[in-house]
Amino acid sequence: MLDPAQSTPLDLTDFSTYIASCLELARQRLGDYSGPEAVAADEDRINQYPRLEGLGDPRDIHVFGPETLGEAEIAAARQALARGKVLLEHTCAGEATRLGLGTKYLINPPRDLTPEVMERLLGGAHCQLSPQELRPLSLGQRHMLQLAWDLSHLAREMGRDPAEVLATQHLLVIVNQATAEQVVQDFRQSGFYGFARQKVMFMVQEAFHGISKAEDWFYDQDSPKRLHNHGQMLMQTTMDHQLFVIDDSGGRASLPWSDYRDILARMDDKISFNIEDLDYLAMALDLPGLAVALKLGGQGYRMVMEVVANNPDNPQKGGSCAWDPELGRNVMIESFQLAGLPNSRITHLNKNINHYPKPVVAVSAVRERGLAMPIAVKNGFLYFQPIQGDVNFLVDTAFVRRSQLRPIRAWKSGVHTPLALEAMAAQDARPGFLDWARSLTGQAL
Repeated sequence: MLDPAQSTPLDLTDFSTYIASCLELARQRLGDYSGPEAVAADEDRINQYPRLEGLGDPRDIHVFGPETLGEAEIAAARQALARGKVLLEHTCAGEATRLGLGTKYLINPPRDLTPEVMERLLGGAHCQLSPQELRPLSLGQRHMLQLAWDLSHLAREMGRDPAEVLATQHLLVIVNQATAEQVVQDFRQSGFYGFARQKVMFMVQEAFHGISKAEDWFYDQDSPKRLHNHGQMLMQTTMDHQLFVIDDSGGRASLPWSDYRDILARMDDKISFNIEDLDYLAMALDLPGLAVALKLGGQGYRMVMEVVANNPDNPQKGGSCAWDPELGRNVMIESFQLAGLPNSRITHLNKNINHYPKPVVAVSAVRERGLAMPIAVKNGFLYFQPIQGDVNFLVDTAFVRRSQLRPIRAWKSGVHTPLALEAMAAQDARPGFLDWARSLTGQAL
């Protein structure tokens, strides 16, 4: 069984040492298996959290809301954003596999959601809003415009120059190999959405071949390449020369780890945004969430994870927050480590909103040790699937819940398409938004 609290350290010097670490793990943990097919048959047990049966309801969840956060704490969050002290990470590498529409950043509903595609996504269900009614903006463009819009609004509220506040921000945009140039080109054509070119960092998340077995486990370069999940994405950011900025000539200038570490050391928090989050299209800045993260950071926590209470009448599957009596603390356990635990046993679900107060601490811990490495067998090949949330086993982590619960709204599958179109239509209809976006980017939109 995989114990993320006592994981085997990885060598994250570069990709070759990472692959070597993967092979060594396969040999250590899976040496008795004849091959990927045998591993697949035992996948739940291999990935199972070792203290699963002893887990209890989480304790000491920090509840926050208007009644717990004072004006000074909200003001501190506003100041941190305005001063560029929050690293804003955008994860755009994932393929919309359940949507079948390619890289999420580039999904443009008027172009991509044809009647035939809508029929496939909705299975014949009716959608009141036609994709062709929307402005021809991709999901990624909407994501970046919303952030710039909300930061500009915040700046004006504080009596600051919006252009100066945008130029203060540090962004990290994580893309995949297939569409990296298209995303970077979008930033160039849009004037980097008002952000300073030299402070917009990019990273191309690496994909890896699968692992097979002959006499021993080996890296099979005849197998398809796949991403190693969001945990590998985080580990890759700690490697030398993986992040890059666009230089004066339009080329890529890579950053050594030491430069990125220095940026992290100047930050009060790092927030990782999922591009499919639909609430983001209404408001990109979560001031209460940032305020509580900064408050808990002042108390020594270096990761803050948000949870929602599961519905006892209709419990759903997901990552589970629970009390581990052996460790004497709350832990967050990914759904595929629960070995089919009944949904009714999951009392608190991971909302997938993570903060890293004083982020240099958590990210440095990842660089030094790496994350636990669950496995998955896909199309007959073995791939590792590390989880970003397992940082909660490396640093002091606080678990928080809103006093006013909000449902999770994300464009993850076809059934969510009407919600996604409604969120985009509301963004288009916001007074002044499109004119402002045209002025900011110089694009016709």
